[in-house]
Amino acid sequence: MASQQYAPVSVGVNFASPEAKREAENQRTQRLRQKQALNLQRENILSQRTSNPARRSALEAALRDIEAQLAELN
Repeated sequence: MASQQYAPVSVGVNFASPEAKREAENQRTQRLRQKQALNLQRENILSQRTSNPARRSALEAALRDIEAQLAELN
């Protein structure tokens, strides 16, 4: 049986230049940091306890806003 040679398979996106690759990586890193910051804010809100209805309403609104931002990043 003859040996066959295959071209290497690249996974992901091919970039036109190193600058484009660097920019894409910077954007990915920025999105990751935004997600981490939003998750920290979310955890902070979830850890707060209050019996004040106005404060609870404000926390719920903030939580909805954070979750909407997280959904946009995903």
